Amino acid sequence: MNETKYMIECITRDLILKLMSDKDMNMQEAVDTLYNSDTYEKLKDTRTGLYFQSTGYVYDYLNKELLTGKMQ
Repeated sequence: MNETKYMIECITRDLILKLMSDKDMNMQEAVDTLYNSDTYEKLKDTRTGLYFQSTGYVYDYLNKELLTGKMQ
């Protein structure tokens, strides 16, 4: 596994855990929510550099998307 993919997977794991704790979701709900989000699509796209940011930074984008229905 290359370093970039590892970073994306670590942030993905952390985002799922954060959704579970902050939004009281079970694991399947958290996984589905993240994987179906625009934020996750941007996270996987290495051209955006989002994978290089902190989990908190990416979670802010995800949270805004969940609240407004679109990525800010």
